[in-house]
Order: sequence, then structure tokens, then C-alpha cells
Amino acid sequence: MKAFVFPGQGAQTIGMGQALAAAYPAAQAIFDEVDDALGEKLSDLIWTGDVADLTLTRNAQPALMATSMAAMRALEAEGVAIGAASYVAGHSLGEYSALAASGALSVADTARLLRIRGEAMQDAVPVGVGAMAVLLGMDFEGAQAVASEAAQGEVCEAANDNDPSQVVVSGHKAAVERAVAIAKDKGAKRAMLLPVSAPFHSSLMKPAADVMAGALADVTLNAPAVPLVANVRAAAVEADEIKALLVEQVTGSVRWRESVSWMAGAGVTEAWEIGAGKALSGMIKRVDRSVATRAVGTPEDVVAAVAALNG
Repeated sequence: MKAFVFPGQGAQTIGMGQALAAAYPAAQAIFDEVDDALGEKLSDLIWTGDVADLTLTRNAQPALMATSMAAMRALEAEGVAIGAASYVAGHSLGEYSALAASGALSVADTARLLRIRGEAMQDAVPVGVGAMAVLLGMDFEGAQAVASEAAQGEVCEAANDNDPSQVVVSGHKAAVERAVAIAKDKGAKRAMLLPVSAPFHSSLMKPAADVMAGALADVTLNAPAVPLVANVRAAAVEADEIKALLVEQVTGSVRWRESVSWMAGAGVTEAWEIGAGKALSGMIKRVDRSVATRAVGTPEDVVAAVAALNG
């Protein structure tokens, strides 16, 4: 069994998806559709812009979705439909890419939702007030204990449970800085602040969750063609739960380690990372080495994936 998984913020690079668009008209059509939905040439920024502008949350989120969907359309052009997967899942914003790939959301609606999401997440907390840090060599329970000790009346929470040795904490900047120091004292291999501008996936994101509740209420969400393994549930969910879970996801932990374990337990033996980079593939290997991984982000990747599937 296969799962198609979709990357989150941090995977963005200038030029991503450009070769796909050049090789596959259906991939180019995705970038055109996203440009039209946003009323701007986001594709120009993605392919030839400044990396600092692309990294802005409002741009990175729809850009990564566009790249994932371009890769999905390239696969489809070669005869690999979404139904080749038994499950879809995405890391944070990648959950929206998964929903677009599975036909639950239109590409245009997904682009607009991610632009709203990116802006709302950035606006929820003034720049400099919040922070995130990655703790390496520490499991989720250890990271939760560190976050609790570091809070001291402020917000500091375990935000991303990525794999058995990588957890991200999020909250008020001073509290997160305390968490870095405490984690080092408790034996973390490394602990460092991340270059992000807001404390994502923490309770400080409540204003953004409220914005997304309103935005999602205005869009049509169909039942996905392939079951979604949701971030906040770490299990496959029913279609009528998805909107509420997307709202919960803004403030909730990304339970990626548990999601991978759940899919492996359900019989998944291959995870195809659809879009930019290979970050999820690395995490998946550290969660369960029995799950083979394959990155699909270039025309060459598409050809290799099709050959493997037909081999």
C-alpha cells in the first residue's frame, strides 16, 4: 500500500516546480490557476524571485501547494492517479495540498485559503513576540516536559512531533529561549531557534484559527477520493470532520510521527513525497524504516516513479 504525502513550510526553494511546468502542460496549468486565484504572478516569485519573499508565510504556503499539485498533475499525465494511494497526508499546510490532490478542495479555493491562512498566522502575533525552536535528540514526552518547565506563565508548547528525535516547540519568544537552554541541560543533541516569524501550532494562533473557521465555512469541501490522515488526529478521518480539524490544526500539534506510525500499522509500505524537497522522507525513515520513501518533485522523479509503479 502507498501513501501520498505532501510537504509543509520550509521546503520552499526558488525554481521549484519550474521544470515540471516546462515538461507537463497540466503542471503549468496549476501555476496559471494559482496565479489567477490570487490575482498575481506568484509563479514568477516561485521561479525567479527572492528567497526571502518566497519564505514569507503568505507566499510560501500557496507556493508549496502549487508545486505539490504540479507534481501530482504530472503523475496523472503519466497515468498515475490519486487512487494509486491508499491514504493521503500532509505536514501542516501540506494537509491542504493533500485535500486538493484528492479532489476535496479545488486548486483555486486551496490557493485562496492558504493565502488567508498565511496572512492570518502572521498577523496573529506581532513580529518578535513569538518564536519556535527545534529540539533534536529528544522524544515528544521529553520535549513536552521541557516546554512545561520553560513556560513560567507564558505559552510554550510542543508544536510539531516530527519523528522520534525531532520535536518543535512554539510560543512566547522568551519561553522558547528558555526551552532551548533547558533542553540542552537535559541532554538534547541540539536545540536552536528556527528562522520563522510566528509561533505556529501553538495556542497563540487562536486569532488565526478564528479567521480560518470563517474562511473554510465559505468553501465547498467534497469527500476526498482517498482517506486523509489528519495532523491533529493522527488517523484517517471522515469527510464531515475535515473542516473542523483544519481549524483545530492552526493551534494544535502536528502529530506527524504518530501519523506515519498509524499509516504503517494500516499497511502502508511506501510513502511518496509529492512536491518540493525530501524533508518528510527523512522523518518517515526515522519513524519506521520499513516504509520505503520516494520523492516526486521533478520530471525525472515522475518518470522514475512511473517506471517503479509499472515495474
